[in-house]
Amino acid sequence: MALTLTEIPKPSADCIQLLAQKTKEVGGHLYVVGGAVRDLLLGQSPKEFDLEVFGLTPDQIRTHLGESFHLIPVGRSFPVFKIKDLPIDLAVPRKEWKTGEAHTDFGFEADPTIDYPAAARRRDFTVNSIAWNPLTNDILDPYDGETDLKNRVLRPVSEQFGEDALRVLRAMQFIARFELTPSPDTISICASLVQTHLAEERIFGEWKKLILQGVRPSLGLFFLETIGWLRFYPELEATVDCPQDPRWHPEGSVWRHTCFCLDAFATERIGDETEDLFVGLAVLCHDLGKVLTTETDPSGGIRSPGHEKAGIEPTRSFLTRLTRERFWPEAVEPLVATHMRPRQLFEHQSGASAVRRLAEKAGRLDRLLRVCRADSAGRPPLPPGDFEEGPWLLAKARELQVEASRPKPILQGRDLMEIGVPPGPTMGALLNELFEEQLDGVFTDREEGLKRAKEKVSS
Repeated sequence: MALTLTEIPKPSADCIQLLAQKTKEVGGHLYVVGGAVRDLLLGQSPKEFDLEVFGLTPDQIRTHLGESFHLIPVGRSFPVFKIKDLPIDLAVPRKEWKTGEAHTDFGFEADPTIDYPAAARRRDFTVNSIAWNPLTNDILDPYDGETDLKNRVLRPVSEQFGEDALRVLRAMQFIARFELTPSPDTISICASLVQTHLAEERIFGEWKKLILQGVRPSLGLFFLETIGWLRFYPELEATVDCPQDPRWHPEGSVWRHTCFCLDAFATERIGDETEDLFVGLAVLCHDLGKVLTTETDPSGGIRSPGHEKAGIEPTRSFLTRLTRERFWPEAVEPLVATHMRPRQLFEHQSGASAVRRLAEKAGRLDRLLRVCRADSAGRPPLPPGDFEEGPWLLAKARELQVEASRPKPILQGRDLMEIGVPPGPTMGALLNELFEEQLDGVFTDREEGLKRAKEKVSS
């Protein structure tokens, strides 16, 4: 397939063309490499561009290209230049070798004299080993990555693939993002690797890509199951054999349900990475509590009473292993603990008090309803259903102004001080009582709240 610079948005296209021309003028040649070429071949618009310059040393790049471009050097162990204000990285080809067990334990040596096949040999998958010359539009494909891309196959470039265990999680998210089938050697090599020495932030980075970019996250998750890597995520692994009642869950186990729920979530991402990640993580964790609560009744029916609340601890365990950033579990756990409540409120046609209390427990009803919608849709071959509770609860939440936040206390300590309540435990207890009454709708503004506070103080 022919590629041209017209497929790249300006000003990146202009910069790449000028870089290639300047490189050629001083005796080198430049290629666009990696994910940008893969995306262009798939008809997608890349967000970032990796360029490799052959025939020039880092010092020569700095000298000759630095005259026309603002180059920002990054990296201590290996020189890479960023182009200021553009999503473009510029590097020279390198040799590398494994020096230890960690993801970062590699030795590097810049070598502008090697040819492209030798340079591409260090890459992970064939679909990421394709290069494109933006001046001639020639494609360099020494490992037949374009064929693998057409056939939707994920195959390692060389035996060096197994030197970096992070590539297992890269395989997971690539399979999900591009709906690829892992080759037998991808499966066998990945199954032989372990997660033990991978940095936490790198692990979470690959999970983020699965959740935020996966077209079918289930494919990546089933890949982890196939290669035995769920053992590094015991909370997820425990759901593989956790049964569900086939009348309501013909898709099978809790694990399969979870995977299909993530597929449903992926069709309705909103494009806000933080919001999508909160919801996606909640979908991934929403039924972890079923492992602790599932039981079979005398008639053979399978139930999981109280699994929402039981899911809090395994959710916390899973997320704190994935990231040290506390705000993720703090936001996700309430969504897990309340994901059955919208349906219950709808069935009982509950009033404002119940909606306010749910908003207080869940934190964000708009997030919660996205989790519930994915939950209702993750049951193939059953259709998603009309999700009646969603519009119903959303309308009530908007009316009560609790769609995207917890109810805010109408009265503060300073208000109680105005009526003579001194700071201390008594004030704290009174504020709690008043907030509970506020949730119940006993009062709806400050004037009514102060009147109620005076009544409680004088009683």
